[in-house]
Amino acid sequence: MTSFRVVIAEDHLLVRAGIEALIATESGAEVVGVCSGYEALMECVEKEQPDVVVTDIRMPPTMSDEGIRAATTLRASHPDVAVLVLSQFLDPTYLLALIEQGSSRRGYLLKERIAAPGELVSAVRTVASGGSFIDPVVVESLVSAKARNDAGTLRHLTPRERETLAEVAAGRSNLAIATAFNVSERAVEKYINSIFVKLGLRGDRDTNRRVKAVLMFLDSGSPPG
Repeated sequence: MTSFRVVIAEDHLLVRAGIEALIATESGAEVVGVCSGYEALMECVEKEQPDVVVTDIRMPPTMSDEGIRAATTLRASHPDVAVLVLSQFLDPTYLLALIEQGSSRRGYLLKERIAAPGELVSAVRTVASGGSFIDPVVVESLVSAKARNDAGTLRHLTPRERETLAEVAAGRSNLAIATAFNVSERAVEKYINSIFVKLGLRGDRDTNRRVKAVLMFLDSGSPPG
């Protein structure tokens, strides 16, 4: 996608202005709506028909999970609208809820990473083009915590397999992982097959199910059935 229209939902004025300024610097990006709460967001999407929604997780009226609820609702009402959720939280429950109906056109980025050069725009472009984006920092934190707390499973993975697991959970394709690691795509396939065998997960070429399976494992502490 060479150009895309964006709606921003964030209740903090300065953060909202910062997000708008960062997106506006991207060639082909147009911010067509800015709002500060769930109801206003849904109305804005209906009116503007954007390509992407960039939203905080917690907004008025309840300051709980409005961003996740918006993503879920839009999956049914506006399936072509991508949603990038911005969060201060590493809680995998939010991630699981976000991708419950598929990870395509969905993204999760920590607010602390917004200022990193190109990070926000890269995430927006990824979901706008139909892909998924899960902040690698979130994934690595979950993987590391799981490895520390689990006496089995993840501790059986080699360092390279753990790195590959983080990339898989972040929605990267085999080719993208191979490029990042400077290895062949066949080598990545072997890493992934080994990971799924060790974790008791069925290998699957579908990115949505691969991401969901890994995150479900990290969240539940046992392989999904």
